[in-house]
Amino acid sequence: MTTFLKYLKVFAISMVPILELRAAVPLGVTVEGLPLLPVLGVSVLGNMLPVPFIILFIRPIFNWMKERGKLFRRIAEKMEQKAERKADKIKRYELFGLFLLVAIPLPGTGAWTGALVAALFDIRLKNAVPVILAGVVTAGVVMSLITFGAKAFLT
Repeated sequence: MTTFLKYLKVFAISMVPILELRAAVPLGVTVEGLPLLPVLGVSVLGNMLPVPFIILFIRPIFNWMKERGKLFRRIAEKMEQKAERKADKIKRYELFGLFLLVAIPLPGTGAWTGALVAALFDIRLKNAVPVILAGVVTAGVVMSLITFGAKAFLT
C-alpha cells in the first residue's frame, strides 16, 4: 500500500464516530508504520472535519429523523440522551467542560460527542470549534503517549 493510501486510511478512521483519533493514531503509527507527527496532524484534521457540520446541522437532522418513524426517532432520541448524560460537565464548567469531554480519550467522549453536546446546548460555532480542536489535540497527545508506551512495553 502506498504511503498516501496509508495516510488516507488514517484520515478516514479519524472521522468515524467512536473510533475517531483514538483509533487512528495507534493504527497509523503501529500498524501502518507511519511517523507520529504527520499521523497526529492527519488524525486531527480528519477528526475535526465533521465537527462544524454536526454543530450546524444535527438539530435539523434529529427533527427530520423523529418525523420518519419509530426506528429513526429512537436513534435520534438515543443520541440526544447520550448528550444529556454528558451535559453535567458542560453545565458545570461550560467551555472547559466541553474541552474535558473531548480531551479525555475514553469511550463515549471525543469530537463527535463534543460537537453533539455543543449543538444541543446552543454553544456557538465560533466558541465550540476552538475548544473542541484543543480537546482533539490534547487527546491526540495522550493517545500518542499511550501508543508509544504500549509499543515500548511490548518490544
